[in-house]
Amino acid sequence: MSGHSHWSTIQRKKGANDAKRAQLFTRLSKEIAVAAKEGGENIEFNPRLRLAVQKAKDGGMPNDNIDRAIKKVSTDSTDFEEIWYEGYGPGGAAVLVHALTDNRNRTSNDVRSTFSRQGGNIGEVGSVNWLFDRRGMIVISGASTDLETISLESIDLGALDFSDPSDGSLEIYTELETLETVREGLTTMGAKIVSSEISMLPTTTIDLDEDIANQNIKLLEKLDDLDDVQHVYTNGVFPDSVGTP
Repeated sequence: MSGHSHWSTIQRKKGANDAKRAQLFTRLSKEIAVAAKEGGENIEFNPRLRLAVQKAKDGGMPNDNIDRAIKKVSTDSTDFEEIWYEGYGPGGAAVLVHALTDNRNRTSNDVRSTFSRQGGNIGEVGSVNWLFDRRGMIVISGASTDLETISLESIDLGALDFSDPSDGSLEIYTELETLETVREGLTTMGAKIVSSEISMLPTTTIDLDEDIANQNIKLLEKLDDLDDVQHVYTNGVFPDSVGTP
């Protein structure tokens, strides 16, 4: 897939440390709780909950934690609001921020101040979301030769597109309705699945030079560190040298 930003790859690498892992479990628990409250606690009849649980398992979250997150819905009166923030990073890269919060004012202030401090600009509703499509994304790991074979065979399973295999990983993109069936097909093939989720993929991208790209990485990381933020997306394309640990 042309224009792959590799921001998601940077996130995965940085997410390996313990602090990020604890933050991930908190986000996964929140998503499970929201999905269960919205569509019921029966995973068979709640696609969003089924996807949230699968994502939690992919992330290494213990089954006991998952069960507690689901059961907590019946006793916890906290209501989380889903909010999307839109803006621009340095150099004009579009940025989408997905948050789940129980305090809109707190979250809005945190997001706005982060954009401002890192040289970005918050935008109006609808200013950049039209630059993204909602798609399923499955991440596979393995040897490059295996990933090349899997990428081609994924199209036969119903995938829309894929990224070029790099750094031992491959991203496969699907329609929302076929995410689960493509995952099942890949599992049957023996593919090593790292994660599967709904993502926002840019339909148009903007190339960033190294200096501007590093400024955008700082903005994206600061946004990603906010407690109420679940996901951060961008249409910026970064040089390979950017974000490398």
